[in-house]
Amino acid sequence: MESSNCFLRNRYWVLRHGKSIPNELGLIVSSMENGILEQYKLAVAGVEQARLAGDSFRKELIDNKFQAENVRICYSPFSRTRHTAQVVASQLDIPFEGTQCMVWYGEVINDLRERFFGPSYELMSHDKYPEIWDLDEKDPFKQAEEGGESVADVVSRLTNAITSIESEFQGCAVLIVSHGDPLQILQTILSAAIKGYAAGSCKNQSFASKVEAITVPSILSHHRKFALLTGELRAVV
Repeated sequence: MESSNCFLRNRYWVLRHGKSIPNELGLIVSSMENGILEQYKLAVAGVEQARLAGDSFRKELIDNKFQAENVRICYSPFSRTRHTAQVVASQLDIPFEGTQCMVWYGEVINDLRERFFGPSYELMSHDKYPEIWDLDEKDPFKQAEEGGESVADVVSRLTNAITSIESEFQGCAVLIVSHGDPLQILQTILSAAIKGYAAGSCKNQSFASKVEAITVPSILSHHRKFALLTGELRAVV
């Protein structure tokens, strides 16, 4: 089945991980070092959210006439996203260690990781998030602190991930299991790129070139409008 937007080779859905132990504790866990720890995987409620998301995705696949062999699950390496992807794969009867779940595709997985907010935010209260988002609105090219990632930094690696997926697969239903900020940012660039394509402003450009053309403050500063709840599934392309 071909993508309906005419410039991507696959159809895409995004899924924010289910409610995690850090969510329950009210902690920011954004570094790779902490994020992969088992102690920060899904909470019990998050496992149920992931199960329901898997059921919803199964219905989406049926409605869009995708066969199971044409499904790909790409996920962040953090324990909460890996756990979510594992539950979804189980609901779809897809072997989690098989080639349809991209445990083997290391660069893509790493590029889908959580946004690192910076050393002084790590393991701090969720109450710190508004500080970061306020800065994003003012300047999405600026890091909240040295060593952290700006919105534009995340755009760069997400563009690499989608470009890699597009080069590897065609006609697939791709589920991207990631985190709140990366998925907001991904939806922002996909939405803007599609609008640019529809307007005829970037017909012959590569995906990376399309994203580069829309990587401007007026677009990136509003990524919060694409916010997802924990365990929320959304068709994006």
